[in-house]
Amino acid sequence: MNIFLHNGKDLFCKFGIKFSKMDLQTRKIEFIQEFLKLESEELIFQLEHLLKKNSSKKVSVLKPLTKKELNARIDKAEQDFASGKFISSEKLLEKYR
Repeated sequence: MNIFLHNGKDLFCKFGIKFSKMDLQTRKIEFIQEFLKLESEELIFQLEHLLKKNSSKKVSVLKPLTKKELNARIDKAEQDFASGKFISSEKLLEKYR
């Protein structure tokens, strides 16, 4: 098991008792190796979501919705709720705890 320590500037990885300073490329490789060992679909989903969330911040620029677009989204949401296509906040929170 790898234990990562961060002192504010450098990242160290513990392999048994030995500590070694890791550069960015080594950290990426270590991350990929650990990622490939994952068997939890939920954890993989969360990591994908985090990666997409962080990479989209750099690329996308949000634009305000028009009144027509906003009303269309509201109508769609009301239709989904009326037809039972929703999940309660309690169930959603249970899923991620």
